[in-house]
Amino acid sequence: MPSEIYAVVVADVMASSVRKDMRALLGKKLAAASEKHLRQKFIRLPYSVTAGDEFQTITAELSSVPALLLDLRAALQPLPLRVGIGIGGVADRVQPPVNRLTGEAFQFARRAIENVKAHALFKFEVLTAFGSRNEHFDQTINLLYGLHDTLMLHTTAKQWQAICQFLRHPALEDAAKRLKLDVSTVSRNLKRGHYWQLAETVKVAGALIERSFG
Repeated sequence: MPSEIYAVVVADVMASSVRKDMRALLGKKLAAASEKHLRQKFIRLPYSVTAGDEFQTITAELSSVPALLLDLRAALQPLPLRVGIGIGGVADRVQPPVNRLTGEAFQFARRAIENVKAHALFKFEVLTAFGSRNEHFDQTINLLYGLHDTLMLHTTAKQWQAICQFLRHPALEDAAKRLKLDVSTVSRNLKRGHYWQLAETVKVAGALIERSFG
């Protein structure tokens, strides 16, 4: 995969003004997510808060972006996120802090998250948008994530708890033990929380990115 092509993730917390403890909670969760995602080689640089409740990073492998997005949403629960992903060049040497870097990947990411905020992509609500020079790719992956987000918007707090544990410990018995629930309850929460559809999106979207930019 060409080293000059990067994916930039820009995200913000929705309805953040209603949470008095939002900044402290966001900082704590982002620190933990940075440590984990750097270790997993999902990201090149730690998450950096850029303004208020917004943060950004540069990912490591393009094809791992969908896995990163799902894990990031789980890691930041109960904070709901809007996310824009830009794929393209970076004008500067990739080094921290990420909020001082520039380039088309940042421009595409900014435009993508603004499209989410403005409800500019579809007549239904979405939480995720991609932007790149590849118009066909953008149309395809944004529709895929539009359908993905339609399901995810109906995932409850209890269902997210099951998803979070299953992502950490991908065996029903282990997740059930940690949640102190029976296996059938965890299985039901994963199914009703659309986990299996979200997981398939990760696979298909990762392959689409690989084909489009590999």
